[in-house]
Amino acid sequence: MTTQYVMRPSRPDDLEALMHLAELSGPGFTSLPVDEPILVERLAKSERAFHGRQRNLQYGKYLMMMEHVPTGQVVGCSAVKAGTGIDQPFFNYRIITLAQASHAAGNLRFDMDALVLTNEYVGYTEVGTLFLKADHRGGGAGRLAAQSRYLLMAAVPERFSDKVLAELRGVVDDQGVSPFWECLGRHFFRMDFAEADRLSAITDNQFIVDLMPRYPIYVDLLPPEAREVIGRCHSDGVGAYKLLQWEGFEFDRTVDIFDGGPLVAAQRRHIRTIQESRLVTVVEGETSGDDEARQGMLSSNKLPDFRVSLGKFVRRDESNLVVPADVLDALKLKPGAQARVWMRSK
Repeated sequence: MTTQYVMRPSRPDDLEALMHLAELSGPGFTSLPVDEPILVERLAKSERAFHGRQRNLQYGKYLMMMEHVPTGQVVGCSAVKAGTGIDQPFFNYRIITLAQASHAAGNLRFDMDALVLTNEYVGYTEVGTLFLKADHRGGGAGRLAAQSRYLLMAAVPERFSDKVLAELRGVVDDQGVSPFWECLGRHFFRMDFAEADRLSAITDNQFIVDLMPRYPIYVDLLPPEAREVIGRCHSDGVGAYKLLQWEGFEFDRTVDIFDGGPLVAAQRRHIRTIQESRLVTVVEGETSGDDEARQGMLSSNKLPDFRVSLGKFVRRDESNLVVPADVLDALKLKPGAQARVWMRSK
């Protein structure tokens, strides 16, 4: 067997597996709250999105599950939200630089950073909710979970924005304590980080509008432990951050209002996986012993049963791709079908 994992649309019967992933994800993973009603609704929204049943394409929330092919177990997930800030505000802190100068003080001049509350990413597509069980990380599984989101966008580009963002979890310890929150947010919200994080997941975020400071906050006025984590991601998210940078995402000098984690953004057309993917016709064949075989990812390129898997493939010519039988089975494709492939460079 050459393929170990397949990404597929979530289903309502994935609730137990999704709850388990939420429990494993730990504090600060806002998009995977340990809350059964929220996850039930999340699965329902995803099913509507994949079947095109939502009233507006911008409301689509696509959740994909990673299935371990040999056992059939769900071992991870990732997601795409077609439009942020559509049904509720999407607040962040933008880091601005203020130039300070005084001729009266001997031509003294220096710059100071300040945090300004913004809601400027309305309509952006957001990629997120990337999480794998610890014993299934490595071997290309993380890349599969990440890149499958971009192959989904390539399959139905009309459903997604021209601009794409990703928010990474900031620095939060095993007890759920965020230095950024303790030194800033707690003063305005008068609640623990976990409670604010929970409210942001289950409400329309009106509480942020009501309680958030409306004036710039000078970074130099914050304690060192808060300043040091601004724009830094959680240790578990370093690999995801590197994959985003490889795709072409860049830090946008914008951070999460709760934990200070970084927000990165890219133009959809510039995302590497999308740029390098190609439509092909699949041909069944063995590739393991072929010198021309290259590692890659193949997607079924169609909804609602959108699937992506890893494998070794051979480009017979510009339009035909030789694919092992087990990969075709995992993707539910038959020889002669059209698919979309991304292959590693030689």
